[in-house]
Amino acid sequence: MIGENPNISDCERASNSYIMSIVAIAIGLPIPIINLVATFIFFLAQRKASYFVRWHSMQALLSQLSLLILNSRAWYWTYDIMFRGEEAVSNEYIAYLIAVVLINLTEFFATLYAASKVRQGIDVRFWFFSDLTDTFVKK
Repeated sequence: MIGENPNISDCERASNSYIMSIVAIAIGLPIPIINLVATFIFFLAQRKASYFVRWHSMQALLSQLSLLILNSRAWYWTYDIMFRGEEAVSNEYIAYLIAVVLINLTEFFATLYAASKVRQGIDVRFWFFSDLTDTFVKK
């Protein structure tokens, strides 16, 4: 476990780091960077918090960063097709959109799960992102 017996306040703040990315989706859905900016601002506000809160804030931020890259490519590719007319809708485009939607849905449900468990004081480690988080966040 990341933190030894985190208190209720820490559990709530750590959970809110995941909730922030979900709330940002509703606000900035067509603009991929809004989620990352909102999660980054929350992370900055928590940098003096307990290790448990900082760790989960960083893990939420890293997961949003990966989505930014995927979602930005999908957004710009769609923009090119719709407004520039440089490309036609291709099988590769459709496959990429399906993959991005599935990845976003998976991340959305994983975020809800993490927010719920972390609020209970149960540590949640995302595959790949937890190792990166360990590297960036020190006790």
